[in-house]
Amino acid sequence: MEQSLKIPTHIGFIMDGNGRWATQRGLSRSEGHRQGAEALKKVVKACSQKGIKVVSIYAFSCENWSKRPQAEIKFLFSLITQFVKKEMKDYVKAGYRVKFSGNLSQLPKTTQNAVLKVIDASKNNDGLIVNIALNYGSHQEIVRAVNMILQSGLREIDEQMLEDCLYSAGLPPLDVVVRSSGEKRLSNFMLWQASYSELIFLDKYWPDFNEDTLEDILKEYSNRDRRFGGIS
Repeated sequence: MEQSLKIPTHIGFIMDGNGRWATQRGLSRSEGHRQGAEALKKVVKACSQKGIKVVSIYAFSCENWSKRPQAEIKFLFSLITQFVKKEMKDYVKAGYRVKFSGNLSQLPKTTQNAVLKVIDASKNNDGLIVNIALNYGSHQEIVRAVNMILQSGLREIDEQMLEDCLYSAGLPPLDVVVRSSGEKRLSNFMLWQASYSELIFLDKYWPDFNEDTLEDILKEYSNRDRRFGGIS
């Protein structure tokens, strides 16, 4: 009898292993990032078809600025800009709503402009929400939220006040976070939102992710017993 899948409301992906995927094949790291963008298209479409409501994608962290070669960073933002301009037109047509989490003011101007256009073009869509974490770090996000509250004059806060000032305000908490490439850490990705999420770590590199990978993830998620501090 085929397993009945539990479908998470909100799934997050830490896309890792593009460079290693390419190196193993004698290709440039840039080609690995290109293939990673292709994998992203497949996975997002599959998530929509499965009825997932929100997909959060870790595209570029605050720490990447100082920990990646400048040539690679330049290429990454060129690729991200192209992806936003071209591929996300299809997202808008498909009814997806596109959000971006992170400090967008530090991005190259061409990337900022592309991002703002797709946000505006999709703002009234009611389909899958695609939340791209770009120039993002969870510690930075929480500090930013606290400073916003302090600037309002409040001296005491509760969880809801803080959540309302996060980049993810209005989104449900993460049900599951998936990381590719065999690494087993969250790397400062949506720590507040992932406080009760299931964690799934796969050895497969991100460019090899596809519809079948998502099916395997959903099977694993469906076998988890989510207790939220309670008992079975």
